[in-house]
Amino acid sequence: MDPSAVGEQILQLVSFTLEKEEYAVDILKVQEINRITEITKVPNAPDYVEGVINLRGKVIPVIHLRKKFGLYHKDSDDSSRIIIMDINGITYGIIVDSVSEVLRIPAGTVEPAPPMAATMSSRFIQGIAKLENRLIILIDIDKLIGEAV
Repeated sequence: MDPSAVGEQILQLVSFTLEKEEYAVDILKVQEINRITEITKVPNAPDYVEGVINLRGKVIPVIHLRKKFGLYHKDSDDSSRIIIMDINGITYGIIVDSVSEVLRIPAGTVEPAPPMAATMSSRFIQGIAKLENRLIILIDIDKLIGEAV
């Protein structure tokens, strides 16, 4: 039976990888997904702000999620992507290692984030989705972007 038929909410997410871990954000926040393009550095910006890009005439700040989460630096490759997101009317780019897929999962498969050490990245975790053979960390992109600017 279709879970939506009995009123269970279905989450639509865009999943991506960082450091071999799978993460996801709400698909409604995502405008588009692009290959890495030329990024212009911004003087005196925080280290996790990679710079800005020109996307069809609009200047967009780009945040490197690896740096924001305190992961080791890895050069961009053919799999790297910039996820363009609209957060509260402001457009941002988020650099990730790769984009995996669009997921439709029942909200009931998501559990609250387990208590962890108070690290910077754990504040952005909305929950953990349990799928058949994998766990996906749901990112609260509003908190992430809110603290990044």
